[in-house]
Amino acid sequence: MLQRSVGNTDVTVSAMGLGCMALSGTYRPSDDESGIALVHRAIELGVTHLDTSNAYGWGHNETLLGRALAGRRDQVFLASKFGQAMEDGKRVVHGEPQYVRDSCDQSLARLKTDYIDLYYIHRVDPTIPVEETVGAMAGLVAAGKVRHLGISEAAPATIRRAHAVHPLAAVQTEYSLWTRFAEEEIFGVCDELGISYVAYAPIGRGFLSGEIKGTEDLDETDRRRQHPRFAQENIDHNKVMLQALQDVAITHGISPSQVALAWLLAQHDFLLPIPGTTSISHLEENVAATAVTLTDQELSVLSETFDPARTAGDRYPAAALAKVQI
Repeated sequence: MLQRSVGNTDVTVSAMGLGCMALSGTYRPSDDESGIALVHRAIELGVTHLDTSNAYGWGHNETLLGRALAGRRDQVFLASKFGQAMEDGKRVVHGEPQYVRDSCDQSLARLKTDYIDLYYIHRVDPTIPVEETVGAMAGLVAAGKVRHLGISEAAPATIRRAHAVHPLAAVQTEYSLWTRFAEEEIFGVCDELGISYVAYAPIGRGFLSGEIKGTEDLDETDRRRQHPRFAQENIDHNKVMLQALQDVAITHGISPSQVALAWLLAQHDFLLPIPGTTSISHLEENVAATAVTLTDQELSVLSETFDPARTAGDRYPAAALAKVQI
């Protein structure tokens, strides 16, 4: 498995990680035994970077990983997050220092571990100076409960402020062929400060696989039904771009998903994709993408075809968009 460094640390992880959110029924019903089997297969394949959050299934995902990693904890680099909570049926954001400390202790208990390798602010609390939140996180490092710090969905200026309090090992934000806002400024900040960029939804929440032809392909409980990009009119508009992926896939005898992942890995060495899946066959496919090399011409055609100006629909509903890039 191709290895990549985590920020300016002495840690390396598998270039292809595993985002575990889908194992808690985000897109379709899931069961714990299948999820545990998938995590075990990922480790067998050499995947060492596992990503979860206390918000995934509101504790369920961490509990699942706690079971899956029994006897295997030392084989993985485990990342989790805090900052989102469900209160009175609404998703809210918290960054108070005591909340940080309490969340970490609760996550450690669910994960059945003494430490978290990489601990993120999941969403920035606009009511709390980020310096206070990161200061509390730095205290967790000093206490040995956390080894490295990260921040998710933060604006460039916020990343700089957080890094000034305690060095960040990673920034996590969505990135794929059809979600590329990070190229404008965040990549430059990461490169300058020596921070890894952990790319979630690197296959465009499944759209770049070419398997989603319409909303009818999504389960009734699938959260993507709430996302503007997965409205039928936007799927119809955006799927025209998929032909370029298909053409490259045919040339290499691989899947469009593998092309999308290979394109991403080729953009920068500091990129660490964490595709999520509930399918072992898709997991194996994703891992195999680390061995794919695209030509400069193929990379260029894909980049031009998926010009952000051509993509229809926001990546999140309006309420969720208001909570990102703060």
